[in-house]
Amino acid sequence: MDESSSWRRQDVDVAEADPSGTQDPRDPKDTGDQQIKQRKNRLYPAVSEELAALMKSGWADTERHGLEPIPQAEHTAARRAALSARFPGERIVVPAGNLRTRANDTDYPFRAASEYVHLTGDQTQDAVLVFEPLAEGGHEATAYLLPRSDRDNGEFWLDGQGELWVGRRHSLTEAEQLLGVPCKDVRKLTDALRAATGPVRVVRGYDAGIEAALADKVTGERDTELTEFLSELRLVKDEFEITELEKACDSTARGFEDVVRVLDRAEATSERYIEGTFFLRARVEGNDVGYGSICAAGPHATTLHWVRNDGPVRSGELLLLDAGVETHELYTADVTRTLPINGTFSPLQRKIYDAVYEAQEAGIAAVKPGAAYRDFHDASQRVLAEKLVEWGLLDGPVERVLELALQRRWTLHGTGHMLGLDVHDCAHARTETYVDCTLEPGMVLTVEPGLYFQTDDLTVPAEYRGIGVRIEDDILVTEDGNRNLSAGLPREAGAVEAWMASLRA
Repeated sequence: MDESSSWRRQDVDVAEADPSGTQDPRDPKDTGDQQIKQRKNRLYPAVSEELAALMKSGWADTERHGLEPIPQAEHTAARRAALSARFPGERIVVPAGNLRTRANDTDYPFRAASEYVHLTGDQTQDAVLVFEPLAEGGHEATAYLLPRSDRDNGEFWLDGQGELWVGRRHSLTEAEQLLGVPCKDVRKLTDALRAATGPVRVVRGYDAGIEAALADKVTGERDTELTEFLSELRLVKDEFEITELEKACDSTARGFEDVVRVLDRAEATSERYIEGTFFLRARVEGNDVGYGSICAAGPHATTLHWVRNDGPVRSGELLLLDAGVETHELYTADVTRTLPINGTFSPLQRKIYDAVYEAQEAGIAAVKPGAAYRDFHDASQRVLAEKLVEWGLLDGPVERVLELALQRRWTLHGTGHMLGLDVHDCAHARTETYVDCTLEPGMVLTVEPGLYFQTDDLTVPAEYRGIGVRIEDDILVTEDGNRNLSAGLPREAGAVEAWMASLRA
């Protein structure tokens, strides 16, 4: 990073200023001449009047005209209409969120709030979608965005979020063409919200400035209802979303192939080589990984969310790889394969793997329209309970084991979850519309049973200890059953061995 990027948290003394009234009252670090005048740069001398004048002139007009709407624009319009119908007569505020500090003067990469993205298709920071109720009914939705950084007041080159520092933003006119909604300057929003009257709902947790501006107008109960509805609005995926999830799964499959090809290099280094290899595929073909990759080799596979990824990779042990590519439109896959590092399962590894595979097969078969959401979990858990009784690890009968949930000592977690913009999508939906729901075509969920024998578990034979197996796929509910979106990766043990051999030939 260029050392001078420290300007972003430092102060700049500009000899010339032209107050433009662009200060954002939500955030005192935002740009505008009043702020720039007050800053003092510790690395460079003050900007001379001649330099300030020079930087104002000689720039080509780069406004873009005739832009086509983004592909999801027709779908976001329908989603906004559904939200409008749910809360008639109320003002609705949905922020995208702000940058979060990673350390000192560096930030985490920005990722817009899923609720905002789902309603707009936009991914820009500091943006806010506002639904203004209309007297004749319905709402007018407006996206409040940061416009292009100002060339007249020096913001574009002096501020750490200016165009020459972080890249060009769309103009408001361009954004209107792309998103299909009216767009206004977000820096004028908080004053307008403070002056507004009538009931307001806001999605909390993303923009403290917006929440502060609405502090005397919102209630926790109303805001919770809004967040629940926005989660439930994502339960059934439309055609655009399904296509994105297919892309995510296809890229993820290629990422798993990449990992298999470099397992020898991972053995020479650590699990981090696996993490980095998959991350490369995610960044080349998508936006990022959809969640922290779990690259768990050997006994680390018994830790459900092992994301340290700093352990050894040893021949003869298993690698549990749980990873997903997030597309450019922010939809993520969530796939797990448990692979023999040397390419061949040992007899005991295969016995445990086959049990999990059989449980997953039963779970996938239970995913169909009209079935209860919980059916796939129950089907998978029954198979695993039967195996644990058969192996002598639990006393039967199986019905007793299931009634008391004794199998959970080794199965630990639920067998799946909804999938979409979030890896654990629709997480704020009400119980009756999610885990107690009836499956419908267009729902996408994971089926991911597992068995985990901890290294210090004295209730199992010593040879079981340190073995963890999970198999996970992304399943679309169709009109007549289901479709495995991640079927491009083999699951059956023999097919896994043959696939690995072909990639390492």
